[in-house]
Amino acid sequence: MLTIGCHLSSAKGYAAMAKEAEKINANTFQFFTRNPRGGKAKAIDLKDVEKFHSEADRLGIQKILAHAPYTLNACSPDEKVREFAYNTMADDLRRMEYTPGNCYNFHPGSHVKQGAEKGIELIAELLNQILKPEQSTTVLLETMAGKGSEIGRNFQELREILDRVELQDKMGVCLDTCHIYDGGYDIVNDLDGVLKEFDQVIGLSRLKAVHLNDSMYGLNSHKDRHAKIGEGKIGKEAMIRIVNHPALKDLPFYLETPNDLEGYGAEIAFLRSVRQES
Repeated sequence: MLTIGCHLSSAKGYAAMAKEAEKINANTFQFFTRNPRGGKAKAIDLKDVEKFHSEADRLGIQKILAHAPYTLNACSPDEKVREFAYNTMADDLRRMEYTPGNCYNFHPGSHVKQGAEKGIELIAELLNQILKPEQSTTVLLETMAGKGSEIGRNFQELREILDRVELQDKMGVCLDTCHIYDGGYDIVNDLDGVLKEFDQVIGLSRLKAVHLNDSMYGLNSHKDRHAKIGEGKIGKEAMIRIVNHPALKDLPFYLETPNDLEGYGAEIAFLRSVRQES
C-alpha cells in the first residue's frame, strides 16, 4: 500500500491533523513542531495525544514526520544561532516521545563562508550532543538543492555528517525530489542511476522518507522552488516512476507542494491511481 500524506498545520493539535488526513485519504502526514520561523512550541496536550493515537489506529496512520523550523541552523558561525538550534532540537526530540517511533527531519544548515568541512563538523557535533540512546525517534538529514552555502547539496556531504555521528542507529535521510533535481541529480532521465549513487555513497538502508515535490526551475538550478505534481520540470511520468520504484515504494511519501487541502487530496488521489501494487 502507498503510504502518502502532505504537510498539515499543527496549530489545532495532533488529533485535528489526523482528521484532516482522513479527509484527503492520507495515511501519514508531516507537520512543523512549532512556528516554521522559530519560537516557542505549544505545550503538549495529553488528551489530544491520546485521541490522536486512537484516531491513528483507526485510520492506519503510520510514520508521521515532524519538521524542524526553517530558522534552525546547526552550523551557523553565530554561537547564539547554534544554541537556538540545540535548544530547539533537544526540546523537539523530547516532545516526539509522546508519539514514539516516528521521524524528525531538519535542513542541515548553511555554513555561511566557514566552508563545508567546518559546517559538517558543527552539525555532527550538535547531533552528538542531543541524540540519546533511549530515544525512539529517528533524526533525518534532508537532501538540499545547493542554494547559497547550504550543507547537504550532494550525497557525499550527508555521508560525511553521518560518519561523524556516534549513535548511528538514530540517524537517517529524507530525500526531497525537488531538492535533488535542482541540485543536479537527474531523477527524470536516470532515476536508477541516482538511487544507485545514493546507495553507494550513503546506503539505501538510511533512506527513511521522501518529500515528493515537483520543481519549478529544474535540473541544476539550485533554486529550491517546489511546484505542484505534474506542473514543474520533473513532471507526472517521473513522479509515477518514483512512487513505483522498488527502492522507494515502501517508504512514506510527503507532499510539500504549494497546495491547499483540496489540492493535496487531488494529488494523493492521482498518485494512488497510478500506484502499481504487486
